[in-house]
Amino acid sequence: MAEWREMSASDLGRAIGRGEIDPEELTAAHLDAIRAHDYRDRIYARLTEARALEEAAAASRRAKAGQRLSLLDGVPISWKDLFDTAGTATEAGSRLLEGRVPTADAEVLANATAQGLVCLGKTHMTELAFSGLGLNPMTATPPNANDPALAPGGSSSGAAASVAFGLAAAGIGSDTGGSVRIPSAWNDLVGLKTTSDRLPLTGVVPLCARFDTVGPLCRTVEDATQLLAAMEGGKPADLRGATLNGARFLVLETVALDDMRPEPLAGFKHALERLTDAGATIARGAVPELAEAMALSGILFTSEAYGTWKDAIEAAPDRMFAAVRDRFRLGAQFSAADYVAAWQRLDQIRGIWAERAAPYDAVLVPTAPNLPPDTTRLTSDEDYFVTENLLTLRNTRIGNLMGLSALTLPTGLPSTGIMLLGQPFGEERLLRIGAAAEAALR
Repeated sequence: MAEWREMSASDLGRAIGRGEIDPEELTAAHLDAIRAHDYRDRIYARLTEARALEEAAAASRRAKAGQRLSLLDGVPISWKDLFDTAGTATEAGSRLLEGRVPTADAEVLANATAQGLVCLGKTHMTELAFSGLGLNPMTATPPNANDPALAPGGSSSGAAASVAFGLAAAGIGSDTGGSVRIPSAWNDLVGLKTTSDRLPLTGVVPLCARFDTVGPLCRTVEDATQLLAAMEGGKPADLRGATLNGARFLVLETVALDDMRPEPLAGFKHALERLTDAGATIARGAVPELAEAMALSGILFTSEAYGTWKDAIEAAPDRMFAAVRDRFRLGAQFSAADYVAAWQRLDQIRGIWAERAAPYDAVLVPTAPNLPPDTTRLTSDEDYFVTENLLTLRNTRIGNLMGLSALTLPTGLPSTGIMLLGQPFGEERLLRIGAAAEAALR
């Protein structure tokens, strides 16, 4: 049974379909492993054990009757603690929401449950999802799979750890500025950022609703494909025959390659070589207007985040980690006119990006310019927290600002990722090219 916890969600689903794995035994094995794990309380905020066992039993009955609902029917996964779960606390990693118990599931969770997926529990996260580092001294900081002393990446930190440590077949997170892709990259996983409005946000605790997205953290591109379909109740993209022969990529030279640390740059270069060897053509180019969009991001993200949470924050500011609280408060310095003007200019730059990116299958950048930093120093050195957090989220934020679909893949070097930036609502095309890229990088 130990090997089950290293299998992809899709492979587990196929084994269930062949009668080789029983969903009840699979779920029980994961719950046993969670309870026995040294980092259980740093990864899971709370388990939904009774629900998981009930859902697994139903999946087992369907499997025996030949009535499975989807490929992932009976596969146990985790959910970031900002997805509402009926009757179970959902606190978004914040003491401000302590004791908050919703009465209904988030829509994406309800959709996944209707496809037979098993909910193991809720994973720890950065407070209100507003940091890319994964540090949360107020509740818990999950460990990094490559070194528990290092930051796990955030804000979907526990989601990544649950998969990387074999405590869930996949995890569901959210991504506003990189919160799926950073923890995926730093824990050597696949992470999919979906386009805004591709998946419903009903029942998802907000950070910046105009940028918030839902996405999976998992072991393979196939898993990401299946999980996307499950969360929207749709049909998964067909990955058969995916190839890099004739694929055209653009390496973005504006902003994304600045101030790169040696290891992520080496991982990126290694990945580019593998993609070229597999038949891809790689060009290099700039989108100068992107630098202006990046400069606007402080207005756009902090204004909306603080506007959403200012009353709760200012009612109990001492219940937040100071570095995260102060990042929210940056939004107070901007006027409504600043915010409106920033969005108008961003929409113009999105049009320029779309024109420049149109000839390519994807734009390529390193997922993160840096490696996971030391959590002890992040806790004690506020300036270090600020500079590392901004650098961490710089490249992933491009995808959010431009309104894109995006996929991060492991490069083969620990805690480094290569990110494929696709078209808005182009997840199917992105996943096909991503599957081919994944095969080249193995």
